[in-house]
Amino acid sequence: MAIEFATEIPQLRATLATISAVSDPEALTAKIAELSDQASAPDLWDDPAQAQQVTSALSLAQNELKRIESMQQRIDDLEVLVEMAVEGNDADTLHEAEDEYAAIKKDLDQLEVRTLLSGEYDAREAVVTIRAGAGGVDAADFAEMLLRMYLRWAERHGYPTAVLDTSYAEEAGLKSATFEVKAPYAFGTLSVEAGTHRLVRISPFDNQGRRQTSFAAVEVVPLIEQTDHVEIPDNEIRVDVFRSSGPGGQSVNTTDSAVRLTHIPTGIVVSMQNEKSQIQNRAAAMRVLQSRLLLERQAEEKAKKKELAGDIKASWGDQMRSYVLQPYQMVKDLRTEHEVGNTNAVFDGHIDDFIEAGIRWRRSKDADE
Repeated sequence: MAIEFATEIPQLRATLATISAVSDPEALTAKIAELSDQASAPDLWDDPAQAQQVTSALSLAQNELKRIESMQQRIDDLEVLVEMAVEGNDADTLHEAEDEYAAIKKDLDQLEVRTLLSGEYDAREAVVTIRAGAGGVDAADFAEMLLRMYLRWAERHGYPTAVLDTSYAEEAGLKSATFEVKAPYAFGTLSVEAGTHRLVRISPFDNQGRRQTSFAAVEVVPLIEQTDHVEIPDNEIRVDVFRSSGPGGQSVNTTDSAVRLTHIPTGIVVSMQNEKSQIQNRAAAMRVLQSRLLLERQAEEKAKKKELAGDIKASWGDQMRSYVLQPYQMVKDLRTEHEVGNTNAVFDGHIDDFIEAGIRWRRSKDADE
């Protein structure tokens, strides 16, 4: 079907105008100027943590402004391309314009989704934990498949990651894994992935080739920052040290460098074993523990507000996405109804459509509450 450029190009401009109104290019320009002054200060790196925060914020603001400004230019260029195609009755140029229109529309959709990430911690980096659930060795294998899926997703976007902890299952796969995604808005983006994931397939671990259903849980928390001030008294934490282990329970460290922190009041347990020293592992575990407590505190405040309003609703439910490999192939999100048939692509990290649909779904749910 031919694209009606006379109506579609104004629609692109209207969508960009809405995005610009939320992103506020003038405010971004002022923020860039302020951060540039801070970044050029001669004593900036006297405080490495603060310096990293300033340079990261500057890079984020510059990229946001560039995306909006370049989108305006692309729409202008598209309009010129369409005019050339019409005036010259040039089918090849018209086809080129149609391809560029599709690319602009897709990029605009992604920009629009970013404007929906306005939660208190949405701009933060993310800490993701995957845990094998019911399903035995298939669930442990599924947890490892999900870990690879998210790491591949991050790699495709150029987001740095760091695996903080891996607990291997006896036969195959993972009992659990925790990793960081070091990119702005990683928490807001990946938070819609939190919940219970379900896999249906012919088990490669079953000699009789029977179909197996297994589950894995995904937890996403915002990375803690120094300004958050989540105080944890020493008497509320139990510290255990042990040796790091590899696949199949194999010991990979001859010293007790791995650390397990237990927050006694809540029962939250965090283990870290991927750093070289006990001190490094303890610091990493404390950071993740503080992040989880921060998110729990936010959830308690939100639940209290709902209780006071007299309207308590279940949130995401026990199962948010199904990955079916047998008897047919399909990945379906049970909240948004978004589904695809290419399961290999999904497990290779092509999950942006699921994430974008989840963000829009969450915003519509919040608007209804």
